[in-house]
Amino acid sequence: MRGFWFVALLLGSLLLAAQGQTGIDPWRIQRGGQLYDHWIKAKGVQTPAGDHPLWALQTTNTRKGTDTWRCKECHGWDYLGKDGAYGSGSHYTGFVGVLQVRGKTHEEIVALLKGASNPKHDFSPYLSQEDLEDLALFLKYGTLDMRTLIDYKAKKPLRGDLVAGKAVYRVCASCHGQDGRAVNFSTPENPEYVGTLAKENLQEVLHKVLNGQPGNFVMPGFSFLSPAQLQDLLSYLQTLPEK
Repeated sequence: MRGFWFVALLLGSLLLAAQGQTGIDPWRIQRGGQLYDHWIKAKGVQTPAGDHPLWALQTTNTRKGTDTWRCKECHGWDYLGKDGAYGSGSHYTGFVGVLQVRGKTHEEIVALLKGASNPKHDFSPYLSQEDLEDLALFLKYGTLDMRTLIDYKAKKPLRGDLVAGKAVYRVCASCHGQDGRAVNFSTPENPEYVGTLAKENLQEVLHKVLNGQPGNFVMPGFSFLSPAQLQDLLSYLQTLPEK
């Protein structure tokens, strides 16, 4: 527990420093990233009835209910939609990514989330004004082109220093354990650890490292990490046990 509070204090001080540099509250950007990931968990609310109204426009992704309401399910962990990691496989929908909205103003992005371009994309009945503003902040300031960090074909970081990555992981180890198996994301019969995800879905790991886990205060975001540190960390995570 002492390790956790050290992490919390370190993270808080770094985020306050980042706020001083940018004038934007980094906590709100990270919260927007958690809403993008799974706003239902982030807010602790029930899933709206049925599938998202736009889900019927595609037939390739057979998921139903809660998954259809998650931004990441349409636009991908890498924010590239059909042009990214979700360009094939069971998650493919054919929907576009969201990286291009970074060129819009914050107000314009909020309007898009309220259905300005398509009334069926109106999230205002489910998200508060603050929620929409945080999500817009994330879309404008919190996204990045993951292709600059990850070799999609090889499923590996473009570069990485294992020694430096292990040093970064020391903070993560306070919760995930030295071998990454202190937290099981799945079931005892089919365990899934940070090492498992790092080999299967680097884009998801990168998003969660930067923004944290929705509905789980113990897993904050580490958006202050540099591109080099992120690649070092991803490289080291891939050395941890899968099972």
